[in-house]
Amino acid sequence: MHELSLMEAVRDLALEQARRHQARRIEGITLQVGSLAGVEIEALRFAHDVVMADTMAAGSRLEIEAVAAACFCSVCRQSFPVLDGCCDCPVCGALSRELLRGRELQLVSLELA
Repeated sequence: MHELSLMEAVRDLALEQARRHQARRIEGITLQVGSLAGVEIEALRFAHDVVMADTMAAGSRLEIEAVAAACFCSVCRQSFPVLDGCCDCPVCGALSRELLRGRELQLVSLELA
């Protein structure tokens, strides 16, 4: 389960920022997760509870903002949503090689006390 190691990295970043801002506690963590990031959301939630235990983030809320994948068609010069992992332009049928979003796994914000 690589979600555990991903959440450990999030924990380390969150704790570093909390110390930098002299926080006593981390109340909430917000992540952006792309639909093509290869992350199982429920496993990430479980890992959050396990990894944050015994830290200033124990019991914190985990908010996840889902990011839908999108590609750019160099022929039509338009972006389009990626459906079922398919990067064929729905207008002209060209295969897109430019993914605009969908692979994100970012720490977006922390709620500190």
